[in-house]
Amino acid sequence: MSSLPVRIVTDSGCDLPCALIEALKITVVPLVVRFGSEVYSNGELSREEFWEKAKAAPPYPQTSQPSVGAFEKVFERLTGEGASVVCLTLTSKHSGTYNSAWTASQRFAGLVHVIDTASLSLGQGLQVLAAARAAAAGRIAEEIVDLAKNLRERTKLFILLDTVEYLRRGGRADGLMPILDRVARALRIKPILNLVEGQLSLLTLARSHTNGLARVRREVERLMPVEQLAVVHSRFAEVAADVAQNLAELTGLSSSQMLFAETGPILAAHAGPKVIGVAAVQSEDKSEK
Repeated sequence: MSSLPVRIVTDSGCDLPCALIEALKITVVPLVVRFGSEVYSNGELSREEFWEKAKAAPPYPQTSQPSVGAFEKVFERLTGEGASVVCLTLTSKHSGTYNSAWTASQRFAGLVHVIDTASLSLGQGLQVLAAARAAAAGRIAEEIVDLAKNLRERTKLFILLDTVEYLRRGGRADGLMPILDRVARALRIKPILNLVEGQLSLLTLARSHTNGLARVRREVERLMPVEQLAVVHSRFAEVAADVAQNLAELTGLSSSQMLFAETGPILAAHAGPKVIGVAAVQSEDKSEK
């Protein structure tokens, strides 16, 4: 086992607030956002700039994973500083980011550990946050890997969409689109997605945002007790704040046990505006039953 200090690396799909990233010394490798021939590393465009471009589309926003070289550069710097690395990426079922990180890690045998979080946005972010806190507490790499894998099994993410147009254009959920297209066009419903072994899946359909949010609440209630919650949104801050308050009252969690953020361009490019996402970490005792 390695007793080296551990540094945590992730990608910009995690949607963690900048203050937490800086405080816990998390290194974030940016994904790429494209508008036709215009290419930006995630973070080069503010949220406002991204949405201005998205509203003026086409060309529609597309995303792609970081290069192997981008991860190699980060791993080389951190291991050169005398650290081992635990890297947590967004789900490999919808991005090549994990493969880029894993390929890069092969140059650093035994020093870099790459984990597929099987999630995205704050579902990924909660796992990254736990790993970073464990690293800050002095846990070794092998312990952090075990912790992250355990947390991965207990993390659930629900995404309420306002429209399926961005999902169709993004091309990351082609398997879902035939059924979503049929029902969305006919009924103007709001799909609720979840992740099953890292794969986006249709959980159910709601007739309205209100009904959709009620269903998400019931899903969280089924998971209780939960030890952490996160609410993420796109251009829907007021509604998302109400959702966070409602779920805090339901679960009894304090503000320190909850995350709240607006998603960046990576999820927004595929989900569109007026999206609400809720990530919940089920209690370990409950999940084992």
